[in-house]
Amino acid sequence: MKIIVLGSAAGGGYPQWNCNCRNCDGLRKGSINSRARTQSSIAISANGSDWLLVNASPDILTQIRATPALQPARGARDSGIAAVLLMDAQVDHVTGLMMLREGPRIPLYCSASVWEDLQTGYPLAKVLSHYCGVQWQPLPINDGIGQAFAMPALEGIRITPVPLHSKAPPYSPHRERPEPGDNIGLLVEDLLTGGKLFYAPGLGSIDAATQAAMRAADCLMVDGTFWTEDEMISLGFSSKPAAAMGHLPQSGPGGMLDVLEAMTATRKILIHINNTNPILDEDSEQHATLVRHGVELAYDGMEIIL
Repeated sequence: MKIIVLGSAAGGGYPQWNCNCRNCDGLRKGSINSRARTQSSIAISANGSDWLLVNASPDILTQIRATPALQPARGARDSGIAAVLLMDAQVDHVTGLMMLREGPRIPLYCSASVWEDLQTGYPLAKVLSHYCGVQWQPLPINDGIGQAFAMPALEGIRITPVPLHSKAPPYSPHRERPEPGDNIGLLVEDLLTGGKLFYAPGLGSIDAATQAAMRAADCLMVDGTFWTEDEMISLGFSSKPAAAMGHLPQSGPGGMLDVLEAMTATRKILIHINNTNPILDEDSEQHATLVRHGVELAYDGMEIIL
């Protein structure tokens, strides 16, 4: 199984177009040791030719151009993207579907609650019906528990959706009535090699099922949005703490670093990194702390083999 990180930043990318925080300003001026990142998404393949796109960010066209494997050129018009899986209905993860409208009908894997949002609060499915169209493939989530399944595009790969505790997007009709499947993690297993990936770019809290999935994985790729709980508040960018936005910060008691310290995975990687997070400066003390804990920072173009 091969995984390519197409984008590793949180919403808005890095640098964010209208932000002049220390990181964004420093990256533009070249005064900090950092690299630009697009909005988070990964691609998974079993054979290196057919790829599952996990989340379709607004930066998808830039990401495709930067990833030759996604354009195998087997015909006059072609794409290596064989299917798309959505982990939620957040604007940062679904808007890229519109950029795929010139292609064939999209096999779209998502939960029932996300599918509802794509027909109502953010009706991309209706809009796309006038172009390529989408074929909904419901993710098997029953009684709040995800069931393992396979898809034709990934022969020999088994995927288990792991429902996470989170609210639906602000435009969702059930925003105040959370449903299993509003936000999920993924446990992806290569049945030939036995390699397992746990992917969760939005992870605000960790229940028993999520912890079990994380303990089963060889590679963890998890929420790296904020360094501190009050990061956005202290910078004057928001009145909301990390928890209210559905993210577990890295630092502090019970933070993501503490969680990862207890895991036995061979690789531990942070993804979905907000432009304000000091770990983006590779000369910072916070980045050095990651290194001491054996935690990696995802970057666009990063490749993983399991």
